[in-house]
Amino acid sequence: MRGIEVERAVSGLKPADVAAVLTDEALAFVAGLQRGFSERRAELLERRRERRRSIAAGASLDFLAETADVRDGDWVVAPPAPGLIDRRCEITGPTDAKMVINALNSGARAFMADFEDANVPTWSNMITGQRNLTEAITRTLVYTGPDGREYALGEERATLIARPRGWHLPERHVLVDGEPVSGALFDFGMYVFRNAHALVSAGAGPYFYLPKLESHREARLWNDVFTVAEDSLGLARGTIRATVLIETLPAAFEMEEILYELREHSAGLNAGRWDYMFSTVKTFRARGADFLLPDRGALTMTVPFMRAYTELLVATCHRRGAHAIGGMAAFIPSRRDPTVNARALAKVRDDKERESRDGFDGSWVAHPDLVPVCTEVFDAVLGGRPHQIDRQRDDVTVTARQLLAIRDTPGSITEAGLRNNISVAIRYLESWLRGVGAVGIDNLMEDAATAEISRSQIWQWIAVRARLADGRPVTADLVREIEAEELAAIRSAVGEPTFEGGRYADAAALFERVALADEFVEFLTVPAYEQVE
Repeated sequence: MRGIEVERAVSGLKPADVAAVLTDEALAFVAGLQRGFSERRAELLERRRERRRSIAAGASLDFLAETADVRDGDWVVAPPAPGLIDRRCEITGPTDAKMVINALNSGARAFMADFEDANVPTWSNMITGQRNLTEAITRTLVYTGPDGREYALGEERATLIARPRGWHLPERHVLVDGEPVSGALFDFGMYVFRNAHALVSAGAGPYFYLPKLESHREARLWNDVFTVAEDSLGLARGTIRATVLIETLPAAFEMEEILYELREHSAGLNAGRWDYMFSTVKTFRARGADFLLPDRGALTMTVPFMRAYTELLVATCHRRGAHAIGGMAAFIPSRRDPTVNARALAKVRDDKERESRDGFDGSWVAHPDLVPVCTEVFDAVLGGRPHQIDRQRDDVTVTARQLLAIRDTPGSITEAGLRNNISVAIRYLESWLRGVGAVGIDNLMEDAATAEISRSQIWQWIAVRARLADGRPVTADLVREIEAEELAAIRSAVGEPTFEGGRYADAAALFERVALADEFVEFLTVPAYEQVE
């Protein structure tokens, strides 16, 4: 294929299985997207860097004057697409066969199959994930576990929604004209090319969650990608639909504009809470006490700046006829410990009750056992209705100052909080380097977003010379001292053979690279990607 170079040797996969996914036709389609949009993608990523430099120099964020006419205009997004009308409970997870089957069978209304934060972009994971989703769509996906237990799809299945990688990530195993293809365009292109017509024939469509957007211009780029894909594949305009995760602080100031740019293809917005917290730390990481956040455990959804963000999201979506989808409660149930299980169910119930009262039309869970809780809570509010978009939040007025009320967050920075950040980051990175991107740690579901909070807080605390509640300054030396203690505790907990056979040393080195470097690393997954196949 002219100008296209592909790594076809994939660890653990048979050449025939790889060839069935990486067909010449699918790769040519992806290459066409790359050639058509790579320059604009690069320009938008540079705009991100320019804004960060401006904020570091003292600028702030505000609603855009140049798009006031959009915010003041009388418009709505397209009506919900088939399978996206009732979204009261959505389950999320990576694209391995067992997860895909269990999620689609879970009773949730939709399943977000994740090529992003819950996934590690090893070449094997990316190819296998594409194959698994295609087999799920054709109802041929099966899985046999190590214990011999067999898994198969049931008759009633959740609507499938795929999440490609963000604009910032490359796919180094595919080169187009000598340059790595955009991970976002690869994931999207392969999925839509391979599955769009089968999905439409089944009464649904190619649906997506879009991560890490920072502006309406990035939404416009996605919309143009969708339009080109629909034209190329002979799909009616609006067949492709996308829900945008509002999970960066800059995007919170452009929610209406993002919906407007995608209005033909919009399926609403989602409150991506964990990445939003990470983005808040990242955006104002070196600006001093006014932008300093306390221990991660104190960052609840009811603190002022998070409350403003979610209230604005619901009001914006409903004003424009779009679904507002709630975020992920990190608690996960336990089938072995009744006390842990009861606590998790209570925490998730409380979280979903708050969201349903606030006007969200549905929400996310990370485990099949949480689907009944989330569904029951939204059933109580929705009754026989599929959503509550008609509930206009005219009582909500959110200012830029409220979105930036970071200093009003109660709580302190403690040794326990610092220690937890270090331990969670190392344990998660060790799993990530082994190819597993969604991990239960201390009865919480951790993915790349929650690991980002942990390491970015440490970087910020050091950079602004923050002090612990006991008066000690947070320094690199203190972090390394606690890191050594936590590594010893991990070694003791998992045992010497597991520790030495794992990637804990690599994880610790990577942790120091993304938490202690002089220059802030924008995304930990970028250097981490260098260390996986």
